[in-house]
Amino acid sequence: MKILKGLLMIITAPIILLLTLFVWLCTGLIYISGLVLGLFSTVIALLGVAVLITYSPQNGVILLVMAFLISPMGLPLVAIWLLGKVQSLKFAIQELVYG
Repeated sequence: MKILKGLLMIITAPIILLLTLFVWLCTGLIYISGLVLGLFSTVIALLGVAVLITYSPQNGVILLVMAFLISPMGLPLVAIWLLGKVQSLKFAIQELVYG
């Protein structure tokens, strides 16, 4: 039984390493994209308010929805949630195999 547990530890070690590197890489990408997309969403939101007031309410609302989706509270938050699930999977595998 100890041999099988040792084999399982050897097999899962690269998987845990890959998941750890993936989480680190994605965390860096989310941080950088959050900064860049935060600036873009501010510009688009200001443009959306200007279009909403002066030109077309429909187009202004579309721009405001786009600004929300690319803001740090939109799609990047979904990416952070998914990254948390991947990290939970990594910890579950570690707990199951290594105790």
